[in-house]
Amino acid sequence: MSDFTGKKEYQELFNPRAYLDSFFVLGAQSMGDEYLQFVLKQLAETFNSGKVKGETLIDIGTGPCIYQLLSACEAFKNIIVSDFADKNREEFNLWLKNQPEAFDWSLTVKHICHLEGDRITCQEKEEKLRKAIRQVLKCDVFNANPIDPVIIPQVDCVLSCLCLEGACKDFESYVIALKNITSLLKMGGYLVLTGDLGNSYYMVGEVRFSGLPLNEEFLREAITGAGYIIEKFQVSLKEEDSLEDKADIAGHYIIVAQKKSNM
Repeated sequence: MSDFTGKKEYQELFNPRAYLDSFFVLGAQSMGDEYLQFVLKQLAETFNSGKVKGETLIDIGTGPCIYQLLSACEAFKNIIVSDFADKNREEFNLWLKNQPEAFDWSLTVKHICHLEGDRITCQEKEEKLRKAIRQVLKCDVFNANPIDPVIIPQVDCVLSCLCLEGACKDFESYVIALKNITSLLKMGGYLVLTGDLGNSYYMVGEVRFSGLPLNEEFLREAITGAGYIIEKFQVSLKEEDSLEDKADIAGHYIIVAQKKSNM
């Protein structure tokens, strides 16, 4: 793929605030809103089910985002976040340190609190998540240890949202990256993946970033081939076309799978 976006472009050209403004404003009539509405509901159900829980969760490819962790902090005491791009980790740290210039996640936090029954206030939810986060690490899914040189005990859950389809140029490299992140997960632990289907590009500001167009058949083969039993595979097909100039997304998915063997 000649126009594949590599590591250099992500490091130099990716603008985390433009990405957040384009795709992560809850309530905007956009494909970004569709993804958020779908994934927040699915993650709330997953992490409040009482089944996917434990001591430690690692999020691979966190980006500048917190939405995917808001329910996870109800099920895991310790959360490790990771991303390849320095600017994404810097943006995430603005929120983590409660800096005034951080992105405003309040609508998303309010929505997730409502989904979880309004057990705690929005401020309490953000503070609970901040207290759970133990490390903000650099990661590269193409390293055998994606968080090299850091070494950690295998975790109870690997979460990854909108990461592998952006990092991988073809199905072969996806399988390799999946194997690498699986090495971080203990036997019996859970992999939780969310992302887009059929997405070949997305725009961040004026910069075009490539995507790997995923489909359900490939994902099922890749996940089971990596030693997992799939317990949940939910798909939501795209409805709105208002972001067609910013991305070509066919739908969204969540996969919850338990690690049963080392491949």
